[in-house]
Amino acid sequence: MTTFKIAVFDGDGIGPEIMQPTVELLKHATANQKKFDLSFTSLPAGAAHYEQSGESLPAESVRAARDCDAILLSAMGLPHIRKPDGTEMVPQIDLRFELGLFAGVRPVFTFPRGPRVLSDERAATLDFVLVRESIEGLFAHKDEGVVVDNEYATETLRITREVSKKLFDFSFKLAQQRAKRLNRPGKLMCVDKANVFRSFWFFREIFNECAADYPDIEPSAMYVDAVAMKMVQSPWDFDVMVTENMFGDILSDLGAGLMGSLGLAPSADIGLDHAVFQPCHGSAPDIAGKGLANPSAMVLSAAMMLEYLGDNNQCPAAATCGENLRDAVMQATGMEKGKGRDIGGTAGTDDIASTIQSCLGA
Repeated sequence: MTTFKIAVFDGDGIGPEIMQPTVELLKHATANQKKFDLSFTSLPAGAAHYEQSGESLPAESVRAARDCDAILLSAMGLPHIRKPDGTEMVPQIDLRFELGLFAGVRPVFTFPRGPRVLSDERAATLDFVLVRESIEGLFAHKDEGVVVDNEYATETLRITREVSKKLFDFSFKLAQQRAKRLNRPGKLMCVDKANVFRSFWFFREIFNECAADYPDIEPSAMYVDAVAMKMVQSPWDFDVMVTENMFGDILSDLGAGLMGSLGLAPSADIGLDHAVFQPCHGSAPDIAGKGLANPSAMVLSAAMMLEYLGDNNQCPAAATCGENLRDAVMQATGMEKGKGRDIGGTAGTDDIASTIQSCLGA
């Protein structure tokens, strides 16, 4: 039997209280098969850890995470705990840089009986993926911004051929996988601002070069402002989109809005050798410890982790368990005891988790 080692970062605020049921659901979802098992290792990191120790992401935690097959990371950061320059602790971003996690995968989909933000009936089958470059762009020099004489500030945007090529190859292959799964032609759109910035024209040039290697996928490009409009007007037209770090940060929250709540939006940050899975939402310290947090995004991220482990280790059983866990969340969201306050329900963390478990079955 294969044992997959999972690094667990509990996070801050509501982080620990959505991680605990997620781990239990992972154990439940994988209990009745004989092909693999999961071994969990809890590691310290986060804003609260910084307040206690002076470190938000200890080097030992990074070393231990490198030795694991996947990383499960809960919401991190607390607004009142900041670095001397006034910015928040973002160990989740630091981990992307440490492990070279260049592809941020943000699926956007609607739930069969879940919230409806758009009235068009096509929104009921919404299903596209935003791939956000995660270690360059405006985040590449995030600790090096300068305020000069209290008169102006500058930040540096960085795009390299090396990382962009890996990002586009990943995105084209994802489009191929989706085309096969959905039995339809695959599409990949480059989202940029190439009409204004030379760096984004460089980004698009690399995209066009890579497109020649994937003749089965229809390539296209669109400016980010137009994409934001189309995500509201006709998001069902999208398949896979790929974009720069900051643009992806913004558009992924718009995607979560189309889903009905950040509490439903999972994500993954994937590199050549490592992958982190975490919810898109923040640590919500205002409701921490009250049992109100919706764990669905965390659980859906764990389902993505199982599918990643299965696909990358020739272990179909793991991928199947991931699909089952995702389907259970989708089903639970349409039930009264699985509907959190963020989507108009009254269920708390424990109720939602137990409903998901009941949907998984024995």
